[in-house]
Amino acid sequence: MQRIVILGSTGSIGVQALEVIAANPGRFEVVAISAGSGNLALLHEQAERFRVKAVGTTADSFDCSVKTFTGAAASREIAAMECDVVINGITGSIGLAPTLAALDAGNLVALANKESLVAGGELVMRKGRGRIIPVDSEHSAIYQAMLAGRRDEISKLILTASGGAFRDREDLAGVTVDEALNHPTWSMGPVVTINSATLVNKGLEIIEAHYLFDIPYSQIDAVIHPQSVIHSMVEYIDGSTIAQLSPPNMKGPIAYAMSHPHRTQGATRPVDWSQAHRWDFRPIDTERFPAISLARTAGESGALATATFNAANEVAVDAYVKGVIAFTEIVPVIESVLATGDAHGEPRDLADVVAIEQTARTLAAEIVATFQRERS
Repeated sequence: MQRIVILGSTGSIGVQALEVIAANPGRFEVVAISAGSGNLALLHEQAERFRVKAVGTTADSFDCSVKTFTGAAASREIAAMECDVVINGITGSIGLAPTLAALDAGNLVALANKESLVAGGELVMRKGRGRIIPVDSEHSAIYQAMLAGRRDEISKLILTASGGAFRDREDLAGVTVDEALNHPTWSMGPVVTINSATLVNKGLEIIEAHYLFDIPYSQIDAVIHPQSVIHSMVEYIDGSTIAQLSPPNMKGPIAYAMSHPHRTQGATRPVDWSQAHRWDFRPIDTERFPAISLARTAGESGALATATFNAANEVAVDAYVKGVIAFTEIVPVIESVLATGDAHGEPRDLADVVAIEQTARTLAAEIVATFQRERS
């Protein structure tokens, strides 16, 4: 039986992980869960249903019958508990410290928190190489496809992108928040959905792939695949391309990460081969969606620059959701922060990451205010 800890249990990844666990009685044990303060009723319900040994929340207090950790360090405490797998489903760079805590405790990490690698890739991989199983559908696909050959036989990684809400829209001026949140394929949280609309999410995933698989940025591509059935591909030196595919559903990669190196019966439905299918691919228009090129440039500058990229984006997305800036100003905010700051090289420790993120957030807030003044 696999002993599982889930960070971000009330979010999309956490809820689906618990659904997989509930559907496979006797195979998994939920040791502990943690979540933010946004849905404490659901957190309490999960704790009771799965009879966990401990619960963590960022709330100052939480009434529960089991051992409880509260406050900013709660997820770090939960991540360090003895278990077989820690699923990190936290959104945002606040997920980095729990990832490091889990690795320091010797736990295997099923990583859905891409910001852990974007903000602290060198730190995480220094501690965790060989002990991280990706949960993002794209990176899970690459992880599985890489089993087809040796590392030195890989010529290219190809990430697929749905293209987000505006893949077929030429004029992005005046895009409303509701429009940006209307993803054509996936049901995700608001930040990830807006990142998908700007394609910042794909830029973050390119950075994540670089660290996870130790592949140069020059060998990582991304293409638009609207159907989101082929989750990503690995091209080999002999010209063969190996792809992993399944209908768009996160339960497959979640179950694979929890069960690794085994598979879980019926984790997700397979492709229905009795029906005709059409799968399209097209290159990304980097002029309409400059986030991809910007993320690649940041990646070439090192993890301090990618941490800056991510922190600036979080500020810009928040400003957009609040109506302070336009959709088309999100990426320019990131670009301005990268151009203004001096973030190059790799962090020495978590404190370096925290410091560079704070600098980036301050700069981003100033730039957002400038954009607002110029528009008014």
